[in-house]
Amino acid sequence: MASQRAVQLSLRKPAHAVCVIGVGTLVDVYSDVPKGAKTFEVSGSSEVKIYMVYDPSRVAEPAGPAHWPLDANVDVVVVADTVSKNLHDLKVKVSYFKSQDTAALAHSLLYLTAVDVSLDVDTGRTGKVKKGSGDKKNWRWGSGGSGAILLVNCDRDVHGSREDLHDSHLRSLEDLQDMSPMVLSCDGPDDLFKSHKPVLKASLPDSRRLGVFCARGGTSLSNYKQVLGPRHNSYEVERHPGERDIQFYVEGLAFPDASFSGLLSLSVSLVDTRPLSEVLVFTDSVTFRVAPWIMTPNTQPPLELYVCSVTDMHGSNDKFLEDMSHLATKANCKLVVCPRLENRNDRWIQDEMEFGYIDAPHKSFPVVFDSPRNRGLRDFALKKILGPDFGYVTREIQFAGASGLDSFGNLDVSPPVRVGNTEYPLGRILIGGNFPKSSGRRMARVVRDFLHAQQVQAPVELYSDWLSVGHVDEFLSFVPTSDQKGFRLLLASPSACLQLFQEKKEEGYGEAKQFDGLKHKTKRSINDILADRHLRRDSAHVQKCIDWNREVLKQELGLSESDIVDIPQLFFLKGAYAEAFFPDMVNMVVLGKYLGIPKPFGPIINGRCCLEEKVRSLLEPLGLRCVFIDDFLFYHQLLGEIHCGTNVRRKPFAFRWWNSVP
Repeated sequence: MASQRAVQLSLRKPAHAVCVIGVGTLVDVYSDVPKGAKTFEVSGSSEVKIYMVYDPSRVAEPAGPAHWPLDANVDVVVVADTVSKNLHDLKVKVSYFKSQDTAALAHSLLYLTAVDVSLDVDTGRTGKVKKGSGDKKNWRWGSGGSGAILLVNCDRDVHGSREDLHDSHLRSLEDLQDMSPMVLSCDGPDDLFKSHKPVLKASLPDSRRLGVFCARGGTSLSNYKQVLGPRHNSYEVERHPGERDIQFYVEGLAFPDASFSGLLSLSVSLVDTRPLSEVLVFTDSVTFRVAPWIMTPNTQPPLELYVCSVTDMHGSNDKFLEDMSHLATKANCKLVVCPRLENRNDRWIQDEMEFGYIDAPHKSFPVVFDSPRNRGLRDFALKKILGPDFGYVTREIQFAGASGLDSFGNLDVSPPVRVGNTEYPLGRILIGGNFPKSSGRRMARVVRDFLHAQQVQAPVELYSDWLSVGHVDEFLSFVPTSDQKGFRLLLASPSACLQLFQEKKEEGYGEAKQFDGLKHKTKRSINDILADRHLRRDSAHVQKCIDWNREVLKQELGLSESDIVDIPQLFFLKGAYAEAFFPDMVNMVVLGKYLGIPKPFGPIINGRCCLEEKVRSLLEPLGLRCVFIDDFLFYHQLLGEIHCGTNVRRKPFAFRWWNSVP
C-alpha cells in the first residue's frame, strides 16, 4: 500500500486534503494534541478504510472499545476506496482521551476529497491497457515478466522524406497503430480539477527518446497533439468536465544504444496549484522498454529475395537474374529486382543492408538496417524500402569512412541455440573483426555498440580480418534441416577440398581440370593443384584461421562436431589476405530447403563436377536441395558471390523477445 504525504490535524479547525483512491494518506495525530490526552481513537466514513501501523513488540492492539496510546508511535493511515462525488465528502475523526473511561477531551476533523488519478499502460503485454495491472514502474524480462513496450516509429506511413519519428505532428491516423496506448485516469469532482492539475512529465534525456500524443477523440488529425517529446518534457493536462479517462499514444524515437538502455519512464503528478508554490499531491509512474531490432537467420522462411540488375564489361547480369527468379519460384518467395537506376551499378546488396524487424504486443513490422558503407546503393533502403509498416534504421561513422568490415556481408545471425544452461531463443549475432589483442580491421564501434545494445541476440565477434574482403559470409553459413537439430553450420574447408582432390587422384582422375567449362580462366588439373606448394601453404594458413573460428563457434553457440558440415573450398593468399580460389560455395543464398550455391566449376569426373557432387552428398540427405548457379564473371571475379549479391527478408520469429532473459 503506497502512502503519500502526511496531513497535519488541528483542534481549532477541520483539515482538508485530497487523496487518491487506493493510496494511503498518513494522518498526523500528534501535531495538535489537547493537554492531558493519553490515548486516541479514529473513525471515519464508510468509504474510508483506517489502518493503524505500529510495532507489535512495543504496543498491543487494544481490545474492544479500548483506545490507542499516544506514546507508542502508532501511525494512522487512511485509504479511500471510492471516488468522491463532491468536494470534502469523506470524513475522518480523531478523538483524544485522558483515560479509558472518560469522555473525549477534544476532536480533530479531516475532510477528504478522493480522486482516481493513475497512469496505465500495457504492462501485461496483451496489446491492451488494463487498469491497475501489475508493477508499472519496474520492467521485467521473461515469460512471467511484466512491463510495457514501445516501438521506434521508424516507418513512413505518409509519403515524405524521412521516418515518422521526425514528425512532431500526426500525419496519418494509421501512425497511431505504431504507438503504444496509455490511459490517464482522472476521475473526481469537476470543481477539484479547477485547482488541481494532472501534469505529465518525462526526464530531459527520456523526452528526447519518446513522443507522446494526446487524443481528444474524432477522426481529424487536429484531434491529436504531441504533448511530450524532444521540444517539451512536461505537459499540464487540461481535463474536461466529466472526463474520467484521457487517451495518449506513445512512440519511441530511438533504438537502444551504447548510451541508452532502452528503458523510458513517464509520470503523472497531481499538483495543487493554489498555493504560491505548487504542491505535489501524488505521482504515478510507468516504464517502457523500447523494442530491439531483431535479425532473422537462414532457418526462418524467406518472404522476399532482393537482387540488383547491373551492367559491366561482360554485359548485363540478366542470366543471373533469371536463375534467381527460378530459385525464388521454387522456394515460393517473391523476387524484388533493384534496377540500375536505383543501384547505380552497385550489385552488393547484402553489403548495403540487413533485414530485421521490431515487435510489440500490439504491432510488429520489418525494419531494414542500412549499413554505413554508402556506395551506389546508399539511398535504396531509405528511398525505396522505407514506407508504411516498413521501418528504417542506420548508424553513421563520424569523422571517418567505412571500412570493408562495416558492410553487412560481415553481419550474420545463428539460429536459436542453447549454450550450457543459457538459452538464446533468437540466436546470436555474428560479426567479423581482427584477431583478439592484435591490430587490424574491425567493424566500426558505432555499429558494434548498436548490435550489443539490442541485448536479445548477444553478438559474437569472429576472426575475419584474414580475408581480403573480410566478411564472415566468406567462410560460414547456416542451413535449415529437417532433423531434430533443425540446422547445420557450414564452414569452408581447404582441408576437405584437398582431401577430395587427393581421393580423385588416387582413383585415377588426376588430370581432371578445375575451371573446366570456363572460357576465360586457365584450367588446372587436380595433379597440378596438389603439387602447388604455395597453394597448399596458403590452404594450411586459411584452415588454421577457420579452425580458430570453428572453436569459437562451438563454444559460443553450444555446437558439437556433428552440427558442422565442412564444405570443400580452396583459398590463396594475395599479400597477407586470402581470396577464394574458385567460387566460394558457402557464400550461398538460403531460401528454405533450396540453396542457391555458387557454381564451383570443379573437375568433371564421369560427366559431373566432383565438387558439386560432394556438396550434394553432404547436404541433400539433410532434406536440402542444391541449385548451383554461375556467378563467376559478375560476382566471383569481383571478390563476391551469390550471398553478397542478394538479400533476403524473412519471416519473423514466433517467439516474442520479451519472454527471453538476456
